[in-house]
Amino acid sequence: MAYSRVASRYVKSLLSLAVEQKAVEAVHSDMQLFAQVCRSSREFVLMLNSPVIRHEKKRVVLETLFKGKVHALTMAIIDILTLKNREPLLPAIATEFHTAYNDYMGIGKASVITTQPLDANLRMEIETIVRKLSNLKQVELDEKVDKDLIGGFILNVGDQQVDASVRSKLKALKLKFSENPYIKEF
Repeated sequence: MAYSRVASRYVKSLLSLAVEQKAVEAVHSDMQLFAQVCRSSREFVLMLNSPVIRHEKKRVVLETLFKGKVHALTMAIIDILTLKNREPLLPAIATEFHTAYNDYMGIGKASVITTQPLDANLRMEIETIVRKLSNLKQVELDEKVDKDLIGGFILNVGDQQVDASVRSKLKALKLKFSENPYIKEF
């Protein structure tokens, strides 16, 4: 995306200011809120990206929605971006801020695919596996459900993958049997 390079510069500045003002948690919470608004309202994102809607109108909408509800630093970055006519960057900044926050706090990201939603015990076990694989203190786990796995799980941590699914084991068996000259068809 063309916005990501420019957005990352704003994110770095915003994070360093938040650290300086001891407002990292508040700004992170605000950026999470902003990202949630963007995910839930396509019209809001279209308004931010619209070249037809004047920047002053966008600023009024943003102030109406967020002023008094977010930290002063968050409102300041929104004001700066609207004054510079860069409102389309806001969704990318909100998303990238979460990644920068995780890096700053030492929180690793992992994803797990299972056949059923994880309960609390299984989630803790998988987080323990992730911490061992990555040497991270905290883990943010993205959970997905895929009934086609049949059983087991697939865990992705950085560039590592642990595939303990029944589906992959069946594929391995099929490959092994297909290489056996005594078995004609499997």
